[in-house]
Amino acid sequence: MMNKEYNIGVEVTMDVIGGKWKPIILCNLRHQVMRTSELLRAIPKISQKMLTQQLRELEEDQIIVRKVYNQVPPKVEYSLSEYGESLGTILDLLCTWGETHADHLEKEGVFVKLNCED
Repeated sequence: MMNKEYNIGVEVTMDVIGGKWKPIILCNLRHQVMRTSELLRAIPKISQKMLTQQLRELEEDQIIVRKVYNQVPPKVEYSLSEYGESLGTILDLLCTWGETHADHLEKEGVFVKLNCED
């Protein structure tokens, strides 16, 4: 096992869920189990390769669970692990802040298109 050194707690958090795609993947898995194809539809700008890489890293960090069904064609589903569900409050706050910031930008005259189901 490798040693890791951090200077502040947020560094540890960002090491696990940081980057462009991981928070978006986690928010999509927050309330539902999803297959790879469903995640690709929900996150249209991510490539299959990047999605696969990010899912593997999240699985290695025990944030998500990958369930493989023994059938043809193969079926794989992803969900938050029990440990991953502990990120729920953080994910909710990130989403809420983003919606508030989108409103702020619109008040500043910036057109913001937010495609969410709220």
